[in-house]
Amino acid sequence: MPDKLVAATAPEAGVALAAAITTDLVSEIRNRHDLWPTATAAVGRLATGAALFGAGLKGNERISLQIAGNGPLATLAADSWLLDERTAAARGYTRYPRVDLPIDSRGKFDVAGAIGSGSLQVTRSSDVAKPYVGVVPLRSGEIADDIAVYLAQSEQIPSVVALGVLANPNGVLAAGGIIARALPGADERHLAELERRAAQMPPVTQLISHRPDAEALLRELAGNWELRAQQVFDIRFACLCSRRRVESVLLAMGVEELLQLASERELTEATCEYCKTTYAFTAEDLRELVARL
Repeated sequence: MPDKLVAATAPEAGVALAAAITTDLVSEIRNRHDLWPTATAAVGRLATGAALFGAGLKGNERISLQIAGNGPLATLAADSWLLDERTAAARGYTRYPRVDLPIDSRGKFDVAGAIGSGSLQVTRSSDVAKPYVGVVPLRSGEIADDIAVYLAQSEQIPSVVALGVLANPNGVLAAGGIIARALPGADERHLAELERRAAQMPPVTQLISHRPDAEALLRELAGNWELRAQQVFDIRFACLCSRRRVESVLLAMGVEELLQLASERELTEATCEYCKTTYAFTAEDLRELVARL
């Protein structure tokens, strides 16, 4: 079943919810980057979190999540945006993909150990407005908790976030997540009820393994609340890189550096951090770029 994201509101509770199955998305990221299991869990959680944020995006808006830690993964990043009214795109990477730590005391991937201490940066951007950037210290390094801290501290939105990736050396078995955010005027009693449900809910990957359905995942947290304004999106891996974008980066280097590159090597290559696509430029290509300046 293709990856899906379902978003809805529970007006009586004053809560907006979104749930996503991202097994195919995380598998694609794992395969492109040759991620080892713990790295797969970390990047998969971050990419799923970005996709869940994407449920609230409009038009050409984009959400970017970046974690800078002192653990072996160092830097992780993920983006999400809408390709059209029915399709959300996401991508992600880590600087050091070959990280696999022993399972922690709870029997789960030691994502916190792989990330270490550091910060989470969230950037909301579009083609028509100045980007909004919020940065918070990591509370746990488990990513879901850290996203909830960001929403509470930077956007003053109480929330519940659950993310999960089940993987082994052979691939991704299940991935997905749920996010619930308080709407303005939300009743404190309903928010407390939401937190109780989240605490009692089985792990996300267990729910997905038994029933890989985003709407069922959403209902697991929403309980008997009436859900309205439901939206359904397909989720797929995509990238924003292109040869033209790489040319723009090269042009920004200036005449002297481009001519020096052209004289030193016959072939200059640039590889996208997110999708691993390599763009090759011959010395003659670089001289043609210089002619544009």
